Amino acid sequence: MTFPFRSPRELVGGIAVFGRILDKIRHQHEKGHLPDGYHLGPIEGGRTFDDRICRFLDVSFDALTQRTLEGGSDEEVLEWCFLNGHRPNPEQIEIWNTFMAKRGWRDSASSGLENQKADAGLAHRDDIQVFFDLMDVEEGRAP
Repeated sequence: MTFPFRSPRELVGGIAVFGRILDKIRHQHEKGHLPDGYHLGPIEGGRTFDDRICRFLDVSFDALTQRTLEGGSDEEVLEWCFLNGHRPNPEQIEIWNTFMAKRGWRDSASSGLENQKADAGLAHRDDIQVFFDLMDVEEGRAP
């Protein structure tokens, strides 16, 4: 399967993860579903990257979905988020990117990362140390 989602490391407006979530929203709208193992928005009992980016930008996931499906470039959708939610300053963006890039490495999400690695048949891969690595490897990119 070819994955239509960019790496969470790719930046839009300097912000990690944002473009990937737009890809997922657009893909689900086009295809009517996401590939197995993918989801959008918040999930019961936990925080997803989707939920975190919406909280970081102070926009609801439903509003972001609606705006994304109205069309426009990634940068236009991000600007809409800034105007309707929160425009982070450069330091806040740096903290966000660093936190997200290290998620799963020696933090409260470490056990979840190990479980997801095992579920994907990748428990033996010591080079997968964070969720970004796992996403990239599962989608055929080097960690």
